[in-house]
Amino acid sequence: MRTRGDKRPSRKHDRKVLVAEESTKSWADTDSESSSSSSSSSDSEQEEVHCLMADQTSDDEVFDFSNVEFTREDLVSSLNDMVKEYMKLSHSFEEAKDENISLKSSSIESSFDELEDIDSLKIELSKLTAENDLLRNESSELKAEVEKLTKEMSSWNQSARALHKLVS
Repeated sequence: MRTRGDKRPSRKHDRKVLVAEESTKSWADTDSESSSSSSSSSDSEQEEVHCLMADQTSDDEVFDFSNVEFTREDLVSSLNDMVKEYMKLSHSFEEAKDENISLKSSSIESSFDELEDIDSLKIELSKLTAENDLLRNESSELKAEVEKLTKEMSSWNQSARALHKLVS
């Protein structure tokens, strides 16, 4: 294992687990092929930590807990950083959740408004269709009357010409 200046190892597929037990605390390094455990050298620093588990493949995110230079302050600092990140993520999650609820709400409201609009448009269409039918009937009646009056006018014109021939 290669240790860098920032006390983090270069281990790719290992997991380190600090197992908290009432009488002893021990580290277990687990690999996909083998498993072994060893006692930690700094019991006084580890008493404050009950359970810590890292399943990371990135060099930047795994601590070398076997390093004796690794201090309680490093753990506290890392824990504080994780808590801050958790708070940010929780806040972001709540904002996203609220936005999602708001979008669903507005979507439901707009859908309801659209349904109301559709219903009112259907009612208006029914009214206009009925009015259109009435106007068509009236138009047909007026056409029939125009035809009747045209025939009557034609008859009057013929009578007027006949009368004019008789008078002249």
